[in-house]
Amino acid sequence: MKNVVWTGTWVAERLGVELVGDERLSDLLGLALRRNPRRAHLLVSNVLGKHVPQSPSVVYGHGFALGRRVRELLGAEDAGAAVVLGYAETATGLGHCVADGVGLAPYLHSTRRPVPGVDTAGGFEESHSHATSHLLLPENPALLAGAGPLVLVDDEFSTGNTVLNTIRDLHARYPRDRYVVVALVDMRSAADLGRLAEFATEIGARVDLVTAARGTVNLPEGVLEKGQALVAEHETTEATRTTENTRTAENTKTTEPADNRPGHPGAARVELGWPRGLPDGGRHGFTPGQRIRLDAALPAMAARVAEALPEGARRVLVLGFEELMYAPLRLARELEQVVSAEVRYSTTTRSPVLALDDPGYAIRTRLVFPAHDDPDDGPGERYAYNVAGAGFDAVVAVVDSAADTPALHAPGGLLAQLAEHAPSVLLAVVPSYVPARPSTERPSMLPEPLRGPAFSSYAPDEVGWLLQDLSDVTLEAPTEEREEAIQSGGAHYAESLPVEYQPSPQYQELFQTALGASAARIAQAVGAVTELVLAERSPHPVLVSLARAGTPVGVLMRRWAQHRHGLDLPHYAVSIVRGRGIDANALRWLAAHHDPADVVFVDGWTGKGAITRELTEAIREFESAEGVTGFDPEIAVLADPGSCVRTYGTREDFLIPSACLNSTVSGLISRTVLRSDLVGEYDFHGAKFYRELAGSDVSVDFLDAVAAHFPDVADAACAQAKELLATDRTPTWEGWAAVERISEEYEIHDVNLVKPGVGETTRVLLRRVPWKILARAGAGTDLDHVRLLAQQRGVPVEEVDELPYTCVGLIHPKYTRGATGADGKAVTV
Repeated sequence: MKNVVWTGTWVAERLGVELVGDERLSDLLGLALRRNPRRAHLLVSNVLGKHVPQSPSVVYGHGFALGRRVRELLGAEDAGAAVVLGYAETATGLGHCVADGVGLAPYLHSTRRPVPGVDTAGGFEESHSHATSHLLLPENPALLAGAGPLVLVDDEFSTGNTVLNTIRDLHARYPRDRYVVVALVDMRSAADLGRLAEFATEIGARVDLVTAARGTVNLPEGVLEKGQALVAEHETTEATRTTENTRTAENTKTTEPADNRPGHPGAARVELGWPRGLPDGGRHGFTPGQRIRLDAALPAMAARVAEALPEGARRVLVLGFEELMYAPLRLARELEQVVSAEVRYSTTTRSPVLALDDPGYAIRTRLVFPAHDDPDDGPGERYAYNVAGAGFDAVVAVVDSAADTPALHAPGGLLAQLAEHAPSVLLAVVPSYVPARPSTERPSMLPEPLRGPAFSSYAPDEVGWLLQDLSDVTLEAPTEEREEAIQSGGAHYAESLPVEYQPSPQYQELFQTALGASAARIAQAVGAVTELVLAERSPHPVLVSLARAGTPVGVLMRRWAQHRHGLDLPHYAVSIVRGRGIDANALRWLAAHHDPADVVFVDGWTGKGAITRELTEAIREFESAEGVTGFDPEIAVLADPGSCVRTYGTREDFLIPSACLNSTVSGLISRTVLRSDLVGEYDFHGAKFYRELAGSDVSVDFLDAVAAHFPDVADAACAQAKELLATDRTPTWEGWAAVERISEEYEIHDVNLVKPGVGETTRVLLRRVPWKILARAGAGTDLDHVRLLAQQRGVPVEEVDELPYTCVGLIHPKYTRGATGADGKAVTV
């Protein structure tokens, strides 16, 4: 029987905490205290290599053995298709060892260090941690997109919240059939034991759990308060002791110059000869081929470290750095094979834990020093545990080059602190790996959104335009020339602009009449769709309107959220071009400034659903190419007469007055332009600001007229939203089917030339060369402006029974100047 005090005894006796489970649990875990509002105690692993210096062979062996068990569970074929994901910072090394045990599995770990120029493939929060934000930054975005098993590795599995939330998030983007959760210890309470099976049923996938030991922690009543009181008491004592030690050190400096103390003022550098281009770990992914390169280089690197150790060193610590756990561990394990000294391994950490010099407590000593890698979340304290007083003759500090900063070498920094407790300090620097950028570098920053009054007549807080200003470029072409070029294949419709339609006094009067008649109806639809978004999509959505028809609707939704909920929602306008997709640079900007999962795309209405399909495909391609995930391509619209989306205010096909005009109801902004000589690879799509049309601008009038009805329709809109939430809103795509039928019945044979709905028909009359207008028999005032425009352009209006839309606009199917027939030939009577 071992005569060794368990390193959880001190906490257990004072708090009444019990560690219950497998016999070897007490060998694997000790207990300590920390200041945390949710849990005062900390399970301290003896075999992880984080807080407790341990033999590197023991640390590596535990992770590798877990990986071998995963391989046996999956079978050789599935193991060969698996990807392993570890959690920063504690399990980055453990996860890598598991990947080695699985065999041919590539490895990726989450990180709390943003890397300039590397796009995120996702991220998540760890609610119980002192530092919560995790990023996924794979060099190869396809790493997480495969169909093989995903193996998720953490140091302990307690509530399971972090792991299950990660799986849920990734499964929504990259669904797969199987997941394996790996941890050193399974510490679930009885209440949590059934969650894993329930979760697997919820997502429709198999989820297995592999651990080295099983147990639980029994906590008596009031343990949190008692623990916090103990922490407060002993932190005060430790602070007093630290002050006294500092004074003693200052006195020592007066009698013995700092430069004469062993190991000071700095550490001796060891040049490792790290293989060129080899990643320092799994932050951006680590492949089996890269592991082979590391295996081949390790003996020579360990020999260089061994040669630099002081003669006669009996006890050596290899000290890694926060997330940089695997490279120091492998180096320590190799060193253990070639020197006679006892080699131990641990790493520094962000995690603040109380230190008490008692054999029954897991954290005997701690070194406190400033962060030395210029962290994104600002300066702060970092820690090295159980190093001071451990009798090490030499410490080999292994950091990456991003952490080899003046702060590392400064008085009070990590190296100076280590020199106080070890006669010899060596520094080995591993090059920080950053994925290579394309030869044509993307700019590190995209421009900020354009805002009024410099660009658009909207107030600056109403919308930010993710566009470039092409106001000084002549882009307009006569409508007939544009139509002929588009249909002949000589030009894309987004390469030029139609001449802006100047409404006659009669048409302006018709607009005002229509606005007065429909403002309340629009207000209710705005309220209903906004309430749906807040209830189903995100409590803090980022509204992204599809310029330009979506922009007035996005502004109105933002106003509703302010009026009804006091929310100040971000709102942007971006370009989407049929056949060319959404502006990828705008998506990159959004992903850099907001969580993609909060982005809600907004448009005015649906016709046959072409833009809905365009956006879905564009987002899929963007995420595949960029590794930025989380965007939901479903559009929120005011009206969905085509039954193309689930998020809408109404499915009625009625007149939305903003469809009656062009720029003069959309902030004086043109439709968007995408032309290679004007829009570069890393530019936003372009648009013009028609300042000269300010005298005819009714953009703000439209918004104000609708918003004025918000108080009157609030109850009705909320009731409508509740009704919609309880309704099956699965898109039926009835509109698309109707368009295909009309295309064939009228011998057009091109659905792109059939524009269903009041809004799309209006666009045909304003921008294209219309052939004829189909109007539902008995349609009333909603079509007054359509009839007027058709009369002005000499276009026949044909009444049709049982038309699924109020009206449909048909673009001339084979337009050439002089043609009037559907076959493209002139018709003479």
